[in-house]
Amino acid sequence: MARFNERTLMRTDAPTGQRAQTPAASAEAPPHPRATLALTSAATAVTLMTYTAPMVTLPDTAAALHTSLSAQAWLLNGTPLGLAALLLVAGSLADDYGRRRIFLLGTLTLGLTTALGALSSSTWQFTLARIAQGAASAAILASSLGLLVHAFPSPRGRLHATGVWGAFVSGGIAVGPLVAAALPGWRVAYAVLGAATLAVAAASVRPLSESRSPRGGRPDITGALTFGLALVSLVAALTLGRDGWLRPQVGALLLAAVVLVGVFAWLERRTTTPMIDLSLLRHPRFLASSVSGLFTGLAVIGLFSFVPALLQQVLGLSAMDTAWLLLLWSGLSFGVALQAKRLAGRVPTRRQLAVGFVLHAIGVLTMLGAIGSGSWHRLLPGLIVGGIGSGLLNAALPLLAVESVPTARAAMGSGAQQTFRYIGSCAGVALTIAIVTSSGGGPGHGADIAMTVSAVLALVAAVAVVALRERA
Repeated sequence: MARFNERTLMRTDAPTGQRAQTPAASAEAPPHPRATLALTSAATAVTLMTYTAPMVTLPDTAAALHTSLSAQAWLLNGTPLGLAALLLVAGSLADDYGRRRIFLLGTLTLGLTTALGALSSSTWQFTLARIAQGAASAAILASSLGLLVHAFPSPRGRLHATGVWGAFVSGGIAVGPLVAAALPGWRVAYAVLGAATLAVAAASVRPLSESRSPRGGRPDITGALTFGLALVSLVAALTLGRDGWLRPQVGALLLAAVVLVGVFAWLERRTTTPMIDLSLLRHPRFLASSVSGLFTGLAVIGLFSFVPALLQQVLGLSAMDTAWLLLLWSGLSFGVALQAKRLAGRVPTRRQLAVGFVLHAIGVLTMLGAIGSGSWHRLLPGLIVGGIGSGLLNAALPLLAVESVPTARAAMGSGAQQTFRYIGSCAGVALTIAIVTSSGGGPGHGADIAMTVSAVLALVAAVAVVALRERA
C-alpha cells in the first residue's frame, strides 16, 4: 500500500483557487474543522433517519398506497437503489468540482425530495421519490468524508473525525424509526425530516470551506447510467423471484444485470475520468473495504430493514413499540461506534470488521424461533450482541474507506465502499422479503431462514476480510 500511495498522492487537493504541489500542501485544514465535523455528522444522521424511516412506517405506507406484499421491497429499496447507483459518480464529482458544492446540493435536494415524498399517492410515485432521496443522499455521504479528510489532515484527527462520523451513521439509524413512529402519520414524518435536512443545508453555507482534487475531463454519465440499470435489473429479479426463481423474466433480468456490469467495467477501463478506478481492486486494503461494505448491506442492513415490519405484522407490536425495540440494537451500535476509536492502534481495522461480522452472526442466530413463537423478549439477547457488532462495523468502515485510497481521492473511496454497501442493501432487502414471503411454513419460519442466511453471509464476510492481507 505504501508503494501505491507514493505513486498517487502527488495530486491537487486544496481549497478552491489553490493548487497543492506536494502531499503536505494538500493537508491544509479549512478554517472551521469542528464545524465541518458537526455539520457533516448532522447531515449524515438526518440522511440515515430518512433512510430508516420506512422500517417502522412500512405497514401504514403500504396500506395507504395499496402496495402488495411482494412490491413492498420497492418501498424499502428506493433510497438504497439511488444511493448505490450514484455514490461513485457523486464521489468523483465531489473530488473534481468541489466537496462543499456537492454537499450543499445534496442536502438541499434531499430536503425537497423527502418533503415531496409525503405527497405520494401511489407505490411508484413513492418509490421514485425514494430513489431521488437516495441520489441526494449519495451526494451527502460521498462528499462528507472528503470534507472531513481535508479538515482533519493528521492521522489522529482523521481517526477522531471518522469515528464520530461513523457513530452518527448508527445514531441516524437509531433515531429515524423513533421519530417516524412518534409523529402522527408517515406523511408528517417525511415532511418533518425534509424540513430538518433543509435546516442543515442552510446552516452549512457559511462554515464549510471548499476543497477539490480535479482530474479534468467530464463526469462519467454513461457509466453511471449503465451501473444504475444493472442495479435496477438485479433488484427487480430478486423482487420477482418471490413468485418463482425459474421464471423466464427472473432469468432475463439476472442476465441483463450481469451483462450491464460487464459493459460498465468495459466503459470504466476506457474513460479518462472513471467513476471508479478498477485497478484499485488489486489492492487488498481497497478490496477489503469493498467486500466489507457489500456484506454489511447483504447481511446486516438487508435483514434489519424488514425485521421491524415483521414485528408489527406477526407479533402485533405498534410502530412505537417496534422503534423502541429496534433502538436496543441501533442505540448500542451508536455507543459502540463512538467508543471504538479507542481500539485504533491496538486492533487492526480489518480484524475489527471481522469481529463485528461474527458478533452479528451470533446475535442473529440467537434470535431464531423468536418471531415464530410470538415472543419479542427472545429477541433481546440477539439485538444486544448484534448491536455491538454493528457498532464495530460502522466505526471501522469509514476509516478503512479513506485509508484504502490516496488522500486526494477520499470522496471516491468513500463513495466506492458505500456503493457496495447499498448494492448489498438492495439485494439483501429484496432477498429477505422474498425468503420470508415465499416460505411455505409462514412468516415465522421464513424469518428463521432469512436470519440463518444473514448469519452465514456475515461469517463468510469475516473470513474474507481476514484473508485479504496486505502484500509485502
